[in-house]
Amino acid sequence: MGKILIIGAGGVGTVVVHKIAQNAAFFTEIVLASRTKSKCDAIAADVEKRYGVTIQTARVDADNVQELVTLFNMYKPKLVVNVALPYQDLTIMDACLESGVNYLDTANYEPKDEAHFEYSWQWAYQDRFKKAGLTAILGCGFDPGVTSVFTAYAAKHYFKEIHYLDIVDCNAGNHGKAFATNFNPEINIREVSQRGKYYENGKWVETEPHEIHKPLNYPEIGAKESYVIYHEELESLVKNFPTLKRARFWMTFGQEYLTHLRVIQNIGMARIDEVEYNGVKIVPIQFLKTVLPNPGDLGANYTGWTSIGCRISGTGKDNKPHTYYIYNNCSHEDSYRETGTQAVSYTTGVPAAVGALMFMTKQWGGAGVFNVEEFNPNPFLTELARQGLAWNEIFDGDLEM
Repeated sequence: MGKILIIGAGGVGTVVVHKIAQNAAFFTEIVLASRTKSKCDAIAADVEKRYGVTIQTARVDADNVQELVTLFNMYKPKLVVNVALPYQDLTIMDACLESGVNYLDTANYEPKDEAHFEYSWQWAYQDRFKKAGLTAILGCGFDPGVTSVFTAYAAKHYFKEIHYLDIVDCNAGNHGKAFATNFNPEINIREVSQRGKYYENGKWVETEPHEIHKPLNYPEIGAKESYVIYHEELESLVKNFPTLKRARFWMTFGQEYLTHLRVIQNIGMARIDEVEYNGVKIVPIQFLKTVLPNPGDLGANYTGWTSIGCRISGTGKDNKPHTYYIYNNCSHEDSYRETGTQAVSYTTGVPAAVGALMFMTKQWGGAGVFNVEEFNPNPFLTELARQGLAWNEIFDGDLEM
């Protein structure tokens, strides 16, 4: 039991607050903070109407360590859940250290001026969190997050050695827009337009953006063209599961989406450096964000499913070759009915709330900085299914990889 403070009032933050409110018995107080307090107030009003749970709200600039410290010292939370922008991970971690507060996030740090993300910046906090006796839980969304826990679960129960890992992420939904991103456009476009990268035979192999692709079959969805991109959990998984010979991340994109993305890049609207317009400095991708559909508004008309999971092969506990596929399918319509968000926000926000429950119930924790695959996967996956993200397993099937 303890106070929890959530930073970020977008789609993912909305889901986290809903799920925390549904489990209010585990929290003595719930606080939601964002740069725009009116967004927090709207979420709090909806949550109180649905569940009769009061959410306190506050304004904070997550780029400002001292503002964060003042906020943390005012409410004295036991845990801060960071679902703000990845640029803000380090300032929030700094404030947690200064205030003596535990930390959880869903995505690793990336600098504003470079489309580049890796865990080294946050892993560098290990000694400071350990010395302070505080816990920092990194990457507790779906991917990264659940996919990492899926891998740990497979290693614990079914494999002596994991050799091949393919994380597959399919969004087979339709929001009816010509072009829209399912989470913050600035982050999304930076992520999917960078060079691809995967791990093989002890080294990282780089590719051109979307160079490697093929149709993969997703349960209850069918074949969808899937592309190898780089995703952050690969970095921690190859570190924590050293028997891996190859690890890749696949994501589906429609042709119309890729065409719009190429045009955005070709005309310079994906630039992350400043340009001058009418005497004002602007960042093109940040301006683009203001004219694209708000990801938080997509849910009302979203139909279809997401399907995210891990396809794993290696040596089983019986010393024989085995394949294993563990995945979740999530409905956009069901997500909207429950939380007013679409499934991409839902599948990220629910695991963050489950991670908070794991910490509050002392099933996850310890002094230092941890990726989620370092914890016991069993209680997390049991709770994940209970909170709305049921998962399925296929043993010794054809992984098509």
